[in-house]
Amino acid sequence: MENKDEQFLQAALDEARKGYAEGGIPIGSVLVYEGRILGRGHNKRVQQGSVVLHGEMDALENAGRQPAAVYRQCTLYTTLSPCPMCSGTILLYGIPKVVIGENKTFMGEEELLKSRGVEVRIADNAPCYELMQQFIREKPDLWNEDIGV
Repeated sequence: MENKDEQFLQAALDEARKGYAEGGIPIGSVLVYEGRILGRGHNKRVQQGSVVLHGEMDALENAGRQPAAVYRQCTLYTTLSPCPMCSGTILLYGIPKVVIGENKTFMGEEELLKSRGVEVRIADNAPCYELMQQFIREKPDLWNEDIGV
């Protein structure tokens, strides 16, 4: 993994840890355009009682409204493989590249993204995985709710 990818994935992990510290689900994300973070976010379903604020959605929301041309040059970094909702949003806005911290805990819609031309890179990041495993041990019911089980 490139040094910049590591730096931005670390920023996503920092967001995940922030969410965990707030009592939420520890998944974080950052949206990067031309080498700078446009938006950062973490899962806020618990904190805000939201049905849609996954880490990726929060990062996009915090990036604010952008022209379509900007999204088409962005990379989305996320600590966990994106679910169907987040993957659909990636496709909707034409984000061409997604860097995923880990996909062992949860395998999202990576094949769908790839089939639509999105570059998907798996970092296999141990701290991302370990944080999710700790959370699932502590709050299995909350994890199951988040993934729709």
